Formats: sequence, C-alpha cells, structure tokens
Amino acid sequence: MTRRFHIILACVACILGVVLAESASAQVQTGPPLRPPTNVRAMDRPDDAGGWILISWEYSSDDAGLGGRVVAYRVERGTSRDGPWREVEVLGPQKRSTKDKSPGLSEGGLYNGEDLFYRVVAIGGNGEEAPSAVGDPATATAEAFAWSMTYFMIITLLICGAVVYFIEAARRGKKIFIRKIAGLDAVDEAIGRATEMGSPILFVPGIQDMNDMQTVAGITILGHVSKGVAEYGASLTVPTSRSLVMTAARETVKASYLAVGRPDAYNDDMVYYLTDEQFGYVAAVTGVMVREKPAACFYMGAFYAESLILAETGNTFGAIQIAGTAMPAQLPFFVAACDYTLIGEEFFAASAYLSGEPHQLGSLVGQDFGKLFVLVIAILGTLFLTIATFMGHGSMEFQTAEQAAGSRARITEIGDGADSGVPRGTLQRWELDGISIGENTSDDGQIWVDVIKDDPVQGAYGILLYSDEAKTMKVAEGKGFEGRKILLGPQGESGLSGSVWLTAPASEKSFILKLSPSAETAHGVADWVRSLVEISK
Repeated sequence: MTRRFHIILACVACILGVVLAESASAQVQTGPPLRPPTNVRAMDRPDDAGGWILISWEYSSDDAGLGGRVVAYRVERGTSRDGPWREVEVLGPQKRSTKDKSPGLSEGGLYNGEDLFYRVVAIGGNGEEAPSAVGDPATATAEAFAWSMTYFMIITLLICGAVVYFIEAARRGKKIFIRKIAGLDAVDEAIGRATEMGSPILFVPGIQDMNDMQTVAGITILGHVSKGVAEYGASLTVPTSRSLVMTAARETVKASYLAVGRPDAYNDDMVYYLTDEQFGYVAAVTGVMVREKPAACFYMGAFYAESLILAETGNTFGAIQIAGTAMPAQLPFFVAACDYTLIGEEFFAASAYLSGEPHQLGSLVGQDFGKLFVLVIAILGTLFLTIATFMGHGSMEFQTAEQAAGSRARITEIGDGADSGVPRGTLQRWELDGISIGENTSDDGQIWVDVIKDDPVQGAYGILLYSDEAKTMKVAEGKGFEGRKILLGPQGESGLSGSVWLTAPASEKSFILKLSPSAETAHGVADWVRSLVEISK
C-alpha cells in the first residue's frame, strides 16, 4: 500500500511540474514582444573591387546592454524584399554594423551588379525573434579608381618622378652630390698598404646567393676593389659560398682587370668556391686568413653568426678591415672589431657611389628625396596635431555628414583635466542624442549623473542620468565595464540616448553634466558644449 502511494505521489508531482513549466512558458510568451532593430541600411563598400556590402542598423531598445532581453542579432540577406532569407552573420548585443562578402550565388553569396536586400533579426534569450523592416536594396560594384588612396598615388608619383629626374640628370652629366663615407676613402689606403707589404687582399662577399640585394651590393664594391688591385699589382683572394656568386664575382674581377688594361694579370683562381655550409665556409676562410695573413680584409654582404669569427680572426694579425652589411644584428660585431663599417644605407650608397653609373646614382638621390618628403610630412602632421590638442580640439568627436544629419544633437568635448572642469579618469567622450532643455534636463541645462556598481562580482558599472537634483526623474541609463564605451538608453519618453566612455580605473561617483548650445551646424544640429563637475553623493 505504501509503495503504491509513493508511485501515485511521484506521478502527481511529475504532472504538476509539467503544468507549472508550461504555465511559466506561457507567461514568458505572453509578455511584451521584443522590439526589433530599426533603420537598417545597406550600401556598397566604396573604393573596392566589388563583392562587399556594408550593413548598419540601430540596435533594439530591448538590447541586453540597456537591460533588455535581446542577446543577439542575426543579419539576413535576400534577393527580393520578401526573401527567401539566408543568414549572413550572428552578432552579440550592442552591435550595430557588419559587412557581407561571399564567393558567389552558387554558394549563397553575391555577385557585382545584383540587388540585395537585408534585414536584422533581434533574438531574445528565450528564443523569441523580432525581425526588422527590410532596408533599401544595395548593389556591390567594382570601382575603377580607389579615391581613398589618392594620397598614396600622389606620394608614389612624387618619389618615382624624383628618381627618374635624378637619373636623367646624372646621364646628362650633372654632378650628383653624395656625402663622403669614411669607409670608402679607406679602400685605396688598404689596397696601397697591402701592396707595400706584399700581402694579399681578402674579399668576402657574404654567405647569401645572388638573389640577396646585399650580395649584389657587395659584388659592386668588389668591382671597385679589384680595379685598385689590378692598378697596384696586388694579390686578391675571393672565397665564395655559392656557385652563382663565384661566377658573378669572376666576371666582375675579370672586367675590372680588363678596364685598367691588365687582362693578362687576371686568374680564375683568384675567385673560388668553398662550400654552401655556413660554418664549414667560415672554417675554410679563417684557415686562409691564418695561413696567408692578408693585409686588408673586406667583408661586404649578408652575414650571420660568422661575422664576429671573421672579424676577430683578421683583428688578431693587425689587418685593415672594412665591413659593410644591412644585417642589424651583426653590425655591432663589425663596429667593434673592424676599422671601418658601412652601416645599412651607407652600404648600398657605397655600391652606387663606387659604380658611378647614372641609374644607380639617380636612384639613390631620388630615394633620399622620398625619405625627406616623408619626414617633412611626419613632422608637419605631428606639429598640427600638437597645436590642435593644445587648442582644445584634441578630443573632439567627429561625425560624417550622414551621421550628423541623422542625429538631433551631439556634445563636443572641451578638454580633459581640472582646468576645464572635466575630472580625469571618469566619464569622457560623451555622445548624446535628443537633448531637450527643460524636458530631459533641468531648466538650466543640467543633468545629474551617478556611477554605481551594478554587479560587484563581475565588475560592471551602471550609469544613471537624471533631470532633477532629487534624482526622481531618470532620463537615461546604461551599464558596462571600465575602459569601454557604455550605451545609454532612454527611460520612459525622455528621448535621450547616446553613449559615454567609462575610463579606467572607475569608481562610484556623482557628477553634474552642464549643457549649453553654442552653435548650429550645416545640418541644423545643435553643437552642445559641456562641462562635467564632480559632486559628493
């Protein structure tokens, strides 16, 4: 009897639970419906090759960031105003824009020139949905010219024009000024000393192949060095770690001997191949240095860990050493152990200077002109930004004409700091929409603001705006975290909304936001100057 009673009691409890669950669900379903997003707009992304659509909307007034039930937004695309609808993306609360790019209609994407319709569906925490009205159609189009990159085209034309101008000037015989580099002046001195001592000259063109620009620059300098060697009748040794470098070096040295009228003095054995293996090559070169003790050592090209080994070996027997490389990590070793070092840009400038070829000299000066131009632009930009900051415009909120026309009022920052009445580390970068003096503010344009801890566990803060000192008429509120933008939603029929940044570190405080219209913009939108004064709670 007792067992039957327990079974009956369990069944009654299950039935009662189901009834209560359905009742709760019915209560949820019969609550106020979700309010959908509004003002859905779609437009082609400008200055691109097509295939992109930009979508924006105003978030639902039931957004979770405003304390509502909307936890996500689903953006949908259709080929007609009535659908069918295909999901583009699902975004979290407080999101107001996204972009759509797909490979083609066969995969549910878009083609250039096709009219597309978009809508945004607000999704509640219990699964309920509220689709927005369908926006006007948008068409992705390819632009022939990216007007937003006009500045880049101007800079490119100026630099390329300078390079072409100086190349032509050098070809016409105009003297191109290039400052003297100490390492270049020492080349002839090193060759002369080696000739007097009867010792060979060692030239190491780095350990990279001919596809490396540093190797090419090194081979160019080898041509100048080998000319001096041929004129003085000295001995030259060029060990290489790449077969192509060996071939290029042999041709360069042969051309130098031919240029000074001593082709018979050239020998292919001057330039030889050792090995591609890094430290095997270094071991062989240092062995040559120890045995032959060259009076002058040139290291011109790309180097890695072997740089210090080579330079220290030459330093032990007192050779004049001249190095050149664009490897930043190896420059300190060459500077410490060599007599002269061509650093980065000097290395490439040296190859152009020594070659004397018009196209190299013109390119060098043209590139320097481009660097000077960029430097001047950077200095002017920094100067103008600094002046704007000191004049009080450094923290202004800028809006496009479309944004300004779509809002009823905006606030301009007048500064940040005690002198301007804006406390540091509090509320900054205000944007308020729908300001109406005397309706959602006090008669003299004041709003009382409270910063409270909304969720001490997660660290969330609430921002409460009141139109009266007694704080009985709440006109807007929002919640969020320090260091982030907090959205402010209207309360009742105040019509006041917007956003503000709660800077870190945040704390519970109270303020008076003082507003006064100062000017009318081109769209008839009042530009409100504000001050924020902290008061005791």
